Amino acid sequence: MKTNAARLLDNLKITYELRDYEVDPDDLSAETVALKVGMPLNQVFKTLVARGDKKGVCLAVIPGDKQLDLKALAKLSDDKHCDVVSLKEVQPLTGYIRGGVTALSCKKDYPVYVDESMKDFDQVSISAGVRGTQIIMSPTDYLAATKAKVGVICC
Repeated sequence: MKTNAARLLDNLKITYELRDYEVDPDDLSAETVALKVGMPLNQVFKTLVARGDKKGVCLAVIPGDKQLDLKALAKLSDDKHCDVVSLKEVQPLTGYIRGGVTALSCKKDYPVYVDESMKDFDQVSISAGVRGTQIIMSPTDYLAATKAKVGVICC
């Protein structure tokens, strides 16, 4: 199934692979996704929705085995303070549900901040915009498609 994220990559002429997996709605963890798509956890990147006190909503993309460092995100985004938005805000802000959030074809063009560890890999896995499908692609192409700013944002 082609998602809006996949269509965006097609329009940009970016090579990718869609990898489907069976979803357990009670377990949307990155660990489970990594096992189901057959990739190491540190190569499966999750997209979190945050809000800075100055710049507003942004997307933070970090490896599945790490936690978001809100102070580092604030510094990278030129905010004094950042918080992760509440779960009830995720879909209205992004158009995506938990477990399917992606910076590709988001409802609005939010700033994207990616942990620099993404550059360590030939391929990474990111959500395709729906639960049960991941996009496997090169980090270079992902960074270009999302116009992301790269820095250390996880611990």
